[in-house]
Amino acid sequence: MMTAKEYVESLRRLKTRVYLFGEKIDNWVDHPMIRPSINCVAMTYALAQDPRYEDLMTAVSNLTGHRINRFTHLHQSTEDLVKKVRMQRLLGQKTASCFQRCVGMDAFNAVFSTTYEVDERHGTRYHNNLVDFLIMIQERDLTVDGAMTDPKGDRSLPPHKQDDPDLFVHVVERRPDGIVVCGAKCHQTGSVNSHWHLFMPTMAMGENDRDWAISFACPADAEGLYMIYGRQSCDTRKLEDGCIDTGNTKFGGQEALVVLDHVFIPSEYIFLNGEYEFAGMLVERFAGYHRQSYGGCKVGVGDVVIGAAALAAEYNGVEKASHIKDKLVEMTHLNETLYSCGIACSCEGCPTKAGNYQIDLLLANVCKQNVTRFPYEIVRLAEDIAGGLMVTMPGEKDFSSDTVVGSGGETIGEICGKYFAGRPGVSARDRQKLMRFLENVCLGSAAVGYRTESLHGAGSPQAQRVVIARQGDMRGKKELAKRIAGIGN
Repeated sequence: MMTAKEYVESLRRLKTRVYLFGEKIDNWVDHPMIRPSINCVAMTYALAQDPRYEDLMTAVSNLTGHRINRFTHLHQSTEDLVKKVRMQRLLGQKTASCFQRCVGMDAFNAVFSTTYEVDERHGTRYHNNLVDFLIMIQERDLTVDGAMTDPKGDRSLPPHKQDDPDLFVHVVERRPDGIVVCGAKCHQTGSVNSHWHLFMPTMAMGENDRDWAISFACPADAEGLYMIYGRQSCDTRKLEDGCIDTGNTKFGGQEALVVLDHVFIPSEYIFLNGEYEFAGMLVERFAGYHRQSYGGCKVGVGDVVIGAAALAAEYNGVEKASHIKDKLVEMTHLNETLYSCGIACSCEGCPTKAGNYQIDLLLANVCKQNVTRFPYEIVRLAEDIAGGLMVTMPGEKDFSSDTVVGSGGETIGEICGKYFAGRPGVSARDRQKLMRFLENVCLGSAAVGYRTESLHGAGSPQAQRVVIARQGDMRGKKELAKRIAGIGN
C-alpha cells in the first residue's frame, strides 16, 4: 500500500491535462486551488498506514489474499459494508471535506457484480477484464474515479435522439483490439486526483442506445482525455497563501468536467459494450452503493460542524443557554439518524451472484433521501448558533494590519482584535478562524462537499424517490392490511 507522500508523488508522474480559468495548469499538483483536494485523498492513504485504524482502513483481498486499502476492496460480507461506512465517517471527521475515493470503490463493486451477469447471459469476458483490472488497482493501491454522470442535453430525450451524440459518452469506432469513445462526464468528484477512470452509463437504455451502453476504464492521462476544473464558492481565497479566510486551509473537495475526445480503449479494459439491457442494472447498483456512502462521509463532516457550532456558542459565552443546548441536540439527532441509515442498509446487505455483497437498495435510498434534507438543517442550526459574524467579519489582512487609524495610535489589526473579541480567554484570532471555518462548510467551497453535494451527489432527491417507490412493495403492504382487516374472507 502507498503512503500519503507516495500518492502525491505518483500524481506528479502522470501527464494529466488539467485546465483552470481557461488555461492549462502544468503543475496542477501544487496549485493552491487544487492541492487541498489532493490532501483529502492523501488522508485515505495516511490512515491506512496508521495501526490504530488498520481494521477500518484495510482489508484482505478476496482476489489476491494480500492486505489492501479498503478503498480498493470488493465487499465480502455485511461486516465489510458496515466497516466501509465507519471508515467514511472517520475520514469525514479527519478532513471535514470530500475525500473523493468512495466513488471509485462504489463503481467497481457495482461493475463487478453486473459484468458477472452480463457474461452469464452473453458469453462475454467482461468480468475477467474487471477482475484483472481490479487486481492491478489493488496491488498498486491506485485511486479510481467512478464516472457516471453525462451532461444529458435535453433530458426528455434518450441518448440516440440527442442533437449532439457527445452529450452521452458513446462509441464512435469499433476496432478488433478495442473501441474509440467520445463524450464527457460532468462534475466528477476527484477526477483530477485519480490515477484511473472507470466509466459507466448514466441511465437505463433501449436497443437504439447500444453505442451509449458502455463501461470501460482508462488512465487519467490517456491521449484525448482532459479535464476542466470546476469552480467553487470562495475558491480564489485559496490563492491567498495560508489565509485564515479560506476556512479549511488544508483540505477541500474537487469536481471537474472530464472530456473524452476520440480516446482509444483497449479490449481488456472494456466492461460493457452495447448490452443495453444491463445499463439500468449497473446504474441502480452503483447508485445504491454510493447512496450508502453518504451515510458515512456526510456524518463525519457533520460531526465537525456540530463541534464547530458548540465551540462558537462557547466563544460567544452562550453555551449554557437552553435553546443552544437544544439546537446542538437536534443537530446530533439528525446526524446520527443519517448514520443509522448507512449502517442499516449495510447490515441488511446480501451477496450478489458474483459473490461480493450489495447493500439493501431500499434502505440505501432512504439513507440518501434523508441526506438531501438533514445536512441543510444541520447547517442552518450551525449558522443560527454562530451568528451573522461568520459572513460579515473583516479579512485576515485587516486583523494583521499595522495601519494606524485610532486616535490613540491603534492599528486596524488592534481595532479588529478589540471589537471582535469573544468571552475572556478567547482570542479574536481563534474566533476568526472558527467563523471562517463555519463559513467555508456552510456557504463556501466545502459546501460543495457537504451541503450542496448532499442534495445532488449520487442522484438528486427524485432519483431516490423513484427507487423507494419501486422497492417499497406497496402491493405486499396492502395484502398485510387486507389480511388483518379480514378483507376478502
